[in-house]
Amino acid sequence: MSRSPAYRVRRLVLAVLCGFAFTGYVQRTGVAIAAERMMPELGLTQVQVGWLFTVFLFTYSAFQLPGALAGQWFGPRRTLTAMGFATVLASCATAAAPSLAGRWLIAALLAARSLLGLAQSALFPVAAGTIRSWFPVGAWASAQGLLVTGLWLGAAATPPLVAWLMGEYGWRAALLVTSVPSLLLVALWYGYGRDRPADHPAVSTAELDELAANPPGSSGSPVNAARVLRVLADPQILRITASYFIMNYVFYLVTFWSFLYLVQERRMTALESGWLASLPFLVAGAAAAAGGRLADHLRGRWGDRLGMRVLPLLGLPSSALFLYLTVSLRSPYWAVAALCLGLGCVEVTEGSFWGATMRLAPADTMAATAVLNTGGNLGGVVATPIIAALSAYRGWTAVFATGAGLSLTAAALWLTIDASRKAASVAEPVEA
Repeated sequence: MSRSPAYRVRRLVLAVLCGFAFTGYVQRTGVAIAAERMMPELGLTQVQVGWLFTVFLFTYSAFQLPGALAGQWFGPRRTLTAMGFATVLASCATAAAPSLAGRWLIAALLAARSLLGLAQSALFPVAAGTIRSWFPVGAWASAQGLLVTGLWLGAAATPPLVAWLMGEYGWRAALLVTSVPSLLLVALWYGYGRDRPADHPAVSTAELDELAANPPGSSGSPVNAARVLRVLADPQILRITASYFIMNYVFYLVTFWSFLYLVQERRMTALESGWLASLPFLVAGAAAAAGGRLADHLRGRWGDRLGMRVLPLLGLPSSALFLYLTVSLRSPYWAVAALCLGLGCVEVTEGSFWGATMRLAPADTMAATAVLNTGGNLGGVVATPIIAALSAYRGWTAVFATGAGLSLTAAALWLTIDASRKAASVAEPVEA
C-alpha cells in the first residue's frame, strides 16, 4: 500500500503509547471511585481501602527501575504487551475477588492491586525509550508532553466514566468495562509496533533519515550492573530527579486533595466541587502538550544547556505565585482558576524534565527515566502525609504555602542542571 510522503509511522506509535497512558490511568484510579460501593458491599473499612491505594503505589514505585531494565532487555514491543495483559488481569482479579476469595478477600484485593502496580510500573520509562528510538532528538520533549497529556485526559475521564458505569451496572462491571477493552490496544501494539523503526515495513527512507542524527542507542546491548550504577550515580540525573521529587508535591496536592480543599475551605457542594476539581486535569493536559513543544523549540534555539532550563525556571516560580493566589483570592471561582494555572505551570515543565533526562542518558533512556519517575512517585509518598498533617493542624494556607516554597526550590535546582553534557556534538534534525 502506498503512503503519502508526509506519513510517519512514529505518529501512530505515539498515539498507541498515549492510549496506554490514558487507559493505564483509568485502570489505576478506577478503584478510588468504585470504593464508594465496594466498602458497604464488601464490608471494607476506609483504612483497608487506603491499604489498597498504598500497596499499588509501593509496587508501582519499587519496580520502576527493574521494569525499565526488563524493557531495555526484551524491547518495548514485548514488554508493553506483557504489561498490558498483566494490567487487565489485575483489574479482572479485583472484580472477581469477592466471588473467589471468600475469607481471604483482603489478601486477594491486595494481591490484585500489587499486580497492577507491578504491571504498570515501567509504562512511562519504556514509553520514553520507545520515543527515544522512534522520534528525532528535536521532538523528544514534544512526544513526552503528549504522553503526559494522555495521562491527564485519563485523570479527567475516570471519575465521571467509572461513576456512571458503577451507577448503571455496579462496581465490578465498571472495573471490567474500563479495563478489558484495552486488550484491543495491546493487540494493536503487538501487531503494529516494533522496537526499532528500521524493523517496521511501513517506515520510509525519509523517516529513517530523520533519525540519523540521533545519539547512538543501546539496542541489543546487554544490560549490566556497571551501566545501571552509572545511571544511578550520575550527578546530573540525581539533580533532575531531586527537582522532580520536590515538584511532585504540587502534582499530588492538586491530584488528590483539590476536591477536599474546595469542599472544606471554599464551602462548595460535593457536586460543584467534583466538576470544578476536574478542570485542573484538563488544563494540565493542555499545558503538558504545549510545554513539550515549547521545550523542543527553546532547545533548538538556545541549545541543551539553556534551552532546557527556560521552562522550569519560569514555570515553577509561576506555579508558586498561583498557589499563593489560590488561598488568597476571596472568590472561590477565581481560586479554582488560580489552582488550574498553578498545576498548569508545573505540568508545562514535564517535557523539559523527561527530555533532559533522555538527553543525559541516550543509551539508557529507560533506566534513566525510571530513576526520574521513581523520584516523582516517592515525592507523592512523602507529600501525602505532609499534606494530611498540614491540612488538619495548620490549615490549607500552610499546605499551599509549602507547595509554593517547594516549587521555588525545584526551580532553583535547574540552575545546576546541564543537559548538554553528553550531547553537545549531536546535530539537530529537522522535525516535520
